[in-house]
Amino acid sequence: MSSPDPQVRAARNQSTSSASPAARGPVVAVTGAAYGVGALLTERLAASDEVKQVVAIDERRGECASAQWHILDVRDPAIADKLRGADVVVHLALDLDLETDAAARTAYNVRGTQTVLTAAAAAGVHRVVLCTSAMVYGALPDNELPLSEEAELRATAEATGVGDLLEIERLARRAPRAHPGLNVTVVRPAVLVGGGTDTALTRYFESPRLLVVAGSRPAWQFCHVEDLCSALEYAVLEKVDGELTVGCDGWLEQEEVEELSGIRRMELPSAVALGAAARLHRIGLTPSPAGDLAYTMYPWVVSGSRLHDAGWRPQYTNEEVLAELLEEVAGRHTVAGRRLGRKDATAAGAAGATVALLGAAAVVRRARKARRRI
Repeated sequence: MSSPDPQVRAARNQSTSSASPAARGPVVAVTGAAYGVGALLTERLAASDEVKQVVAIDERRGECASAQWHILDVRDPAIADKLRGADVVVHLALDLDLETDAAARTAYNVRGTQTVLTAAAAAGVHRVVLCTSAMVYGALPDNELPLSEEAELRATAEATGVGDLLEIERLARRAPRAHPGLNVTVVRPAVLVGGGTDTALTRYFESPRLLVVAGSRPAWQFCHVEDLCSALEYAVLEKVDGELTVGCDGWLEQEEVEELSGIRRMELPSAVALGAAARLHRIGLTPSPAGDLAYTMYPWVVSGSRLHDAGWRPQYTNEEVLAELLEEVAGRHTVAGRRLGRKDATAAGAAGATVALLGAAAVVRRARKARRRI
C-alpha cells in the first residue's frame, strides 16, 4: 500500500490532534475559584490533559490565566448563563470563616448552593460536585473507626458551619429528584490542612496547651488540600461518584499528636470545658461555639473506601500533614478559638489568662461540690 500524500497525512494528523484527550475532556466550571481550595483546583484542572476547558467563577479574578473568568456572586441567577456549555460544576464558594456573622454565613452558603444547583440544571450541566466535610457525620463516642460513606449523618448544627453543611447535604440529596438528569457528587474531607485553611480545628494547634476533655477519646485524621483537589478531580472526571470521604489513611491518637507536636495537654472535666466554652462564646470572647469542642473529643475518622476502590490514594500521611500544620501556625497564638494579637500573646498574657479562667472554673466547681458535701 502506498503512503498517503502530505496533505492527507496533515489532515489525518489534524484529526488525531483534535481527538486528543484534552479535546475530548469535559468543560469544568469551578465556583470560588479565586482563593483557597478553589484556586488550587482551578490550576490543577487547567493543567490537566483530561480537561478541555476551565470556567472560573468568583467575586474577583484569580491568578489562573488559562481559565475563562466570570466575576459574579454565586447567588446571582445570572450564573446560569455562565454555566452554559459546562459539563461539570464544582461548587466551592462557601464561607466557613469563624469571624463571619452566623446568619450571613448561612444565607450565603445555603442560598449559593441552591442557586448553583438550579442554574446548573437549567444550563444543561450533567454533574455537580459539592464539598462539605466529614464533620457532618458528627463526633460521637460510639462512632465506628473508621466511618464508612454509608454511615448516618448524626451531626447537629451546634458547631461552626456544620448546620450549613448539613443543609447542603440535604440539597444534594433532593437535587436529582428536583432536576432529573442532574447527578450530584458530595466530597467530605477530614480535618483540612494547607493553602491557608483557617478553622476551629486548625486553631486548636495554635493554643499554648492542647485542651483535652477528661474521659474523651480523640482520634485525629487530616486531609491535605492537595489530596482533596486530587479527589475532586476524580469526581470531575467521573472516575467515582456518589458520596465520598477523603483523608489520610488511618488516624492519630491524642497521645501521638502530643508527642509529635511537642505541645502539652491541659485536661479538664467535660462539664467544665463545655460550660466554659459556651459562656465564653455567649459573651463574645471566642468565635467558636461549644459544639466545636466535640470534634476534639470524639472520633469522626472516615475510611475513604469509595475513592480507594476507584484507585485513588492520598499522597500525604497524617504525620506529614500535622507537621505542615504546625509549621503553618508557628508564631500564632490562639486560645478557645480566638486568635490573639501580639500584645495579648506576650509571655503568659491573654493566653495565660484564658487558660487560668478555664482552670478557675474547675476550681470553683470542685469547691461548690465540696460545700454541698459538708
